[in-house]
Amino acid sequence: MFKEIKATDIKENIIDMISREWMLITAGDRKGYNMMTASWGFMGEMWGKHSVSVMVRPQRYTMKFIEENGYFTLSFYGDNKKIHKVCGGMSGRDVDKTKLTGLTPVFCEKAPYFCEARLVIVCKKQYVGRLEADCFTDKEPLSKWYKDDLHYNIIGSIEKVLVKK
Repeated sequence: MFKEIKATDIKENIIDMISREWMLITAGDRKGYNMMTASWGFMGEMWGKHSVSVMVRPQRYTMKFIEENGYFTLSFYGDNKKIHKVCGGMSGRDVDKTKLTGLTPVFCEKAPYFCEARLVIVCKKQYVGRLEADCFTDKEPLSKWYKDDLHYNIIGSIEKVLVKK
């Protein structure tokens, strides 16, 4: 169903994938997990490793699972915005997102992902830190995007990239 490739073999435009296609950030295990839609993030080289950086607001239910687990996944679904409407607009505290989206979880990796994904990036958590208002040198993003709930920046080293066969 999936084949493994190197992170450097991803030939698509990562900026387009994240900003236009969007992604699910998923963390947890068989006992409990959650996924959320995200459209902010980066991919590149950090601390000598291929890495990703994603942003998660503190009140998001997924943040609990990121804090409690050492791994998370990013998964991409093409133009299937139905998945993102549920996973970005509803809380896993209140609804069963897996049931509502019809996604099929896979638990054989270090963090869950879903059979329906076309691309999955398995990441080992390396850093979690909250953005600080005083550190913004350009205040425009601060006033445009935030009231008082600044994102956490989660950096993960890429352990595996899976593509749909």
